[in-house]
Amino acid sequence: MKRTTRITLLLAALSAATCLILIVGGEQSAGAQETITMKIATVAPEGTPWEKQLRSFKRHVEEGSGGRIRVKMFMGGSLGGEKTLVRRTAQGTIQCFGGSTAALGSIVDELNVIEAPYLFSSEQAADRILDGAAKDIVARAVSARGFHFGFWAENGFRSWFTRERPIRTPQDMRGLRMRSQEALVHLETYRAVGASPVAIDVTNVLTSLQTGVVDGFDNTPLFSFATSWYQAAHHLNLSQHSYQPGIIVYSKTWYDALPADLRAVLDSVPADLITDGRRSVRQMEPILLRNLERRQIQVHRPSAGERAAFVAATAGVADRVARKTGPNGRNLLRVLRGR
Repeated sequence: MKRTTRITLLLAALSAATCLILIVGGEQSAGAQETITMKIATVAPEGTPWEKQLRSFKRHVEEGSGGRIRVKMFMGGSLGGEKTLVRRTAQGTIQCFGGSTAALGSIVDELNVIEAPYLFSSEQAADRILDGAAKDIVARAVSARGFHFGFWAENGFRSWFTRERPIRTPQDMRGLRMRSQEALVHLETYRAVGASPVAIDVTNVLTSLQTGVVDGFDNTPLFSFATSWYQAAHHLNLSQHSYQPGIIVYSKTWYDALPADLRAVLDSVPADLITDGRRSVRQMEPILLRNLERRQIQVHRPSAGERAAFVAATAGVADRVARKTGPNGRNLLRVLRGR
């Protein structure tokens, strides 16, 4: 009788243990399948090639993760200006930032050298260098400051728009109050040509132009159209003085906490998503320039001599910025120059 009781108790204990294992295991399995929200924040406006590219990225992530990651897009600076978005991504309250390298340079200061004036001779030259040796350097730099590198995007070559004064020479820039991106490299570029840079975030530029707080700005024709900034300008010098790549980065704290298979999804963005994004932006430029001219904006295409004058005036900017960003900035600049 006693032996039967002991066996019964043993079987009951084993049954309870088995149930506990199943319950715990079930909880772990369910936890692993919980939906994870990834917020992508950018100042890029809706209805642009940038939105199209980010929607393709959203599909890649949601399908590749089997629905375990849900992507929410916040366009047009709805969560703040670029410096705010960069800071919040580093803190982890935003999981993904899409924007300019100069904006990311507010924390990863060596990235400022990428947008130095007249550094790249063409878009193809920029692609070759950024997709090559520079990519690993940038990935290591952002990783040390709270980000994980995702992939490159595109803004393009920036040029000067002005309200009243046409720009033909560096001397024409003297005394102008020019809206500047809140980045060291852009501030230094304006000072080199004698302009007075006024740092204003994207969400306040149009009002500042319309009220005369600033006399002009620099950006790409596409961004100028998408934000309606062009409406406050009468002149465009197609200087193409600064190539500005877009960059997508993740919060490193958030990324590192993901399961390995989800990190693999984020790290396996299809190559055609990147090349198509670049192509769609670049193909629009001739159309946009014609549209600007139809809107009575004088588009000036500099001669070789006029361009050379601006190259000479801004020749020291890249090295000054590199010195201010330390050994990492100097090394990145050397690679960008193809040395």
